[in-house]
Amino acid sequence: MRIAVVHQERCHSRKCGTECIAYCPRVRTGDETVVLGEDGKIVISEELCVGCGICVKKCPFDAIEIVSTPEELDQPTHRYGQNGFVLYGLPTPVEGKVTGLLGPNGIGKSTSVKILSGTLRPNLGVFDREVGWDEVLRGFAGTELFEYLSRITSQRMKVAVKPQYIDQIPRVFSGTVGELLRTTDERGALAGYMEALGLGPIEDRTIGTLSGGELQRVAIAACLAREADFYFLDECTPFLDVYQRMVTARLVRDLAASRPVVIVEHDLAILDMLADTVHVGYGTPAVFGVVTRPKGVRVGINQYLEGYLAEENVRFRDHSVIFEKRAHTKGSEREVLFAIPGMTKSYPAFRLVVGGGDIRRGEVLGVVGANGIGKSTFAQLLAGVEPPDGGPLDASIRISFKPQYLKGDTSVPVEFLLRGVTNRFDSSQFQHDILEPLALRPILQSPVDTLSGGELQRVAIAACLARDADLYILDEPSAHLDVEQRVRVTRLIKRHAEGREAGVMVIDHDIYLVDMASERILVFEGEPGVSGTAAGPFGMREGMNRFLRNLGVTFRRDQTGRPRINKPGSFLDREQKASGEYYYHTAGDDQGT
Repeated sequence: MRIAVVHQERCHSRKCGTECIAYCPRVRTGDETVVLGEDGKIVISEELCVGCGICVKKCPFDAIEIVSTPEELDQPTHRYGQNGFVLYGLPTPVEGKVTGLLGPNGIGKSTSVKILSGTLRPNLGVFDREVGWDEVLRGFAGTELFEYLSRITSQRMKVAVKPQYIDQIPRVFSGTVGELLRTTDERGALAGYMEALGLGPIEDRTIGTLSGGELQRVAIAACLAREADFYFLDECTPFLDVYQRMVTARLVRDLAASRPVVIVEHDLAILDMLADTVHVGYGTPAVFGVVTRPKGVRVGINQYLEGYLAEENVRFRDHSVIFEKRAHTKGSEREVLFAIPGMTKSYPAFRLVVGGGDIRRGEVLGVVGANGIGKSTFAQLLAGVEPPDGGPLDASIRISFKPQYLKGDTSVPVEFLLRGVTNRFDSSQFQHDILEPLALRPILQSPVDTLSGGELQRVAIAACLARDADLYILDEPSAHLDVEQRVRVTRLIKRHAEGREAGVMVIDHDIYLVDMASERILVFEGEPGVSGTAAGPFGMREGMNRFLRNLGVTFRRDQTGRPRINKPGSFLDREQKASGEYYYHTAGDDQGT
């Protein structure tokens, strides 16, 4: 089967010569294979298309994709109109289990959630007429989802959803944390969730004043406290530190003992620890997506990383995602770029103390620590966004800063935004070094305020690295990026530091990203929300051991090299703590789970 997708937001027929029509060989023979619709957008007939790919190559806005799907795919689950995205399959919620959904962004995870929550009726790929629930149920007859969808049609299904983009919450609710959470306490469990997630100190604060980590924890508590037949959590780890991620995993596991739970998560260590089974999503992002049958969590994650599904005999990626092991040995050879001065910053309820240190040319300096302990404040002090006590720092070097929380509040296209921060946009080096690794070419003509969270994150990273600077500071660059995007960003950051002989500072909670990108590490310690102290920089092993020891968490690598969290109290957890090696067991063993 051949799928032709026209990305409506990229199709600008009034700005081009409709090359897709002019060069189509079937159009030249008289067929209406590619036509201009009444709305000025291109329409492609999949029945007449021969898959030559000429229109794909000729479109100046990369608005067309022609893809041949695997032969074994049968009836679609849902399609968004002619030349729109197609979804095949759905994850299956199971009573008493946590079901994971793993796949790249744009593969249909959100569509799956809408269908399972009853907010979207699947049309079985039929978009020229309304498909009734009776027809939908006939299409799913004999499958594990038949009973579940039957409950939706009889309106006997209540669903609690934690949304992916938590920054939307202040736009629809303006009261305090306590006021919001009390409206969700339908099971009488709110007090326990607030205590476990540390929400007591912020109960009287208004929603609009919360940080990303605080807002994430509020959203999790609000979802879990509801009385529902099915719970769905879409990316519950962004902006949370490692300890908070593990607390969240425990709360979800406890709930799943009696209710079906489905999660979408890009932090593989947490997904591995949290889920019982995993559905792998594959396909072509924004074109078509396939959701596999459930797999064991370890098998599913490893098959996704390998890019090959053994049971389906499908290779959906021509390369494996490799978790590299490398030694951090270059730091002592580098020239000092910037001496971090000793400084303090005091607020009514929080005080940050920085002892000093240095950043070197060509190195990536990782910054880790619990939430609410001053990491973002430290970045703002260096970037000049906030002055330290005693006045602003001496601006002796040029600094480019990507903040933690992004605002897509402009309607200018992505290309105009990037041209505004660099005069190198048209150079082949910029195209190769920035645009290609971040996969930004397809969205260059998209208005910034229409971008998804992952797209906005990639644009912000590009804008930060595009500026001419001596020091680049990226705060939470992994938020809303999928696994493959995080790997590409990690490599991009390392190459950028080396190539420009600049310093790069990365603040993140993704252990893999920090480990693979950094040569040294700065560790923030103290009491969250009260006081914080910057210690280091340290070598990676010393710094990560210090950081994880404070959290009481141990990591290991399995035989594939993938970082994994040891379950608390397991054999490896106890062994690593006894040896003082909180970060990666030297033997690389995969036991103790």
